[in-house]
Amino acid sequence: MSSTALDMLEDSLNKKIGIMLRIQEENTKESRILADTDNVNPDAFDKTLDIKGEYIDELNAIDDGFDNLFERVKLEVGDHKDLYQNQIKRIQKLIRDITACGISIQSQEHTNKSLAEKYFSSQREKMTTGKKNSIAAFNYYQTMSKSKDIPPQFMDQKN
Repeated sequence: MSSTALDMLEDSLNKKIGIMLRIQEENTKESRILADTDNVNPDAFDKTLDIKGEYIDELNAIDDGFDNLFERVKLEVGDHKDLYQNQIKRIQKLIRDITACGISIQSQEHTNKSLAEKYFSSQREKMTTGKKNSIAAFNYYQTMSKSKDIPPQFMDQKN
């Protein structure tokens, strides 16, 4: 039972690494999308966020399953560590790989967050500039439309 359970734990960790690698790929796509703030494709950006959300949901499901299975076998495995030594070492290595992958993802997310903030800041600035230009044009239009009603100043008017 425990050997099979450890194999299942190992498989779930391998799946988790695969998903984390796909998240890294999506982060790379996201950083390419956000790199040029003038030519960002919002639909592609949204798509990468949606895909990463799906991957995160998968990771959460794998984590829940891993935790449940681990709780069931940890006492038996703990009592017979020598029997499962090779599997335990492989699982420990996978956990170290997952930790390293998680750190890499956090670094990518931090970089992408900075890029996204830069993009949104430039978009807000463009919107503010557009709004100011629109107000200036409207004020100019109002001023010019009022100037048509000015009577001639240098002509005598007879009553």
